[in-house]
Amino acid sequence: MTALRARDREGAFEHWVDPAPFDPEESDRATTAEQQRFDTASPWRLVWRRFRRHRLAVGSLVVLALLYVGTLVTEFLAPYGPHTRHPQYINAPPQRVHMFHDGQFVGPFVYGYSYRLDRATLRREYAPDHSKVQPLRFFCRGEPYRLMGIFPGDIHLICPGEGGTLFLLGTDRLGRDLLSRILHGARVSLTVGLFGICVSFVLGITLGGISGYYGGWVDNVIQRLIEVIRSFPTIPLWLSLSAAMPVTWDPLWVYFGITIILGLIDWTGLARAVRSKVLALREEEFAQAARLMGARPGRIITRHLVPSFMSHLIASATLSIPGMILGETALSFLGLGVRAPMVSWGVLLNDAQNVNVVALYPWLLTPVVPVVVVVLAFNFVGDGLRDAADPYGGR
Repeated sequence: MTALRARDREGAFEHWVDPAPFDPEESDRATTAEQQRFDTASPWRLVWRRFRRHRLAVGSLVVLALLYVGTLVTEFLAPYGPHTRHPQYINAPPQRVHMFHDGQFVGPFVYGYSYRLDRATLRREYAPDHSKVQPLRFFCRGEPYRLMGIFPGDIHLICPGEGGTLFLLGTDRLGRDLLSRILHGARVSLTVGLFGICVSFVLGITLGGISGYYGGWVDNVIQRLIEVIRSFPTIPLWLSLSAAMPVTWDPLWVYFGITIILGLIDWTGLARAVRSKVLALREEEFAQAARLMGARPGRIITRHLVPSFMSHLIASATLSIPGMILGETALSFLGLGVRAPMVSWGVLLNDAQNVNVVALYPWLLTPVVPVVVVVLAFNFVGDGLRDAADPYGGR
């Protein structure tokens, strides 16, 4: 296709003119091809196409992916173990990372502490000692560990200088590095939502599908059960069920117990959503055809009805996970959730119950930050999935 360059009468503007005649059929073919790709795309492809337009949801998904990948290599990322104590640094403030010392570039380093005990208040007072320059080390050998409790190793992403310390978020009342404990606590706090939503998914889809497909007295019984469960206040019900677990249980069993409790309480909303979808779809032609061909109700529900609105279920599950994370955090904060020696964000916040402690050592509230970030990220991802779950609503 050729083009001619033309000027206007005064020669002020220069533009290009295509001498070829306009071909409406070519434009229609391009539009038809784009329309055909849209019409023949699978439902999941349409969902992903619309989800990518939600920039905030995509960014939140990246953040969550990095957090969950980080839980697999927590021991490598953390400079210390979750229970490593430094008795000489009790409630030490965070150390700042510097690049220059006395006007000279040193690289990333921290200043050591100078310490004194206030005889009047018996409070430990720490201040940066500029004579102690401690360069940071990367991909270095440090405390030995077992990655995921299986693979032995001692390589850390970042380590303190030789004979120095590295407390980027400060220490707690036992001298344990708060950053390392937050990283280890993420493994518990993030996975409790996933395991809990699995329990909720199984109960919600099963009971909701049965209720919507069969109807009648089966539907009445399941709906009355849901109403009874939803009539209880959530937090007192959590507290009573958590308090019922024996104190002699291993912390790992307590963790799974909390997960099951959260799943047993959260399934009711999902079950009602599944019931409403099944009621609307069970009389459709594809469901009737499967029934006439001899398919059993279980197969019709799981292979034909549920996949028709699976994108909506995923969006609902994404919005439910933050509630479970907050539930575990609240229970652990009150001392009825995950117990020591396991570490979670709620266990870390348990040290910040005293207002006087928070006033003196505000860095003990740092575990609130990842909780807020994760909850917001899940909500943004859930909003993006909910908007994308109706892929034919827009292009």
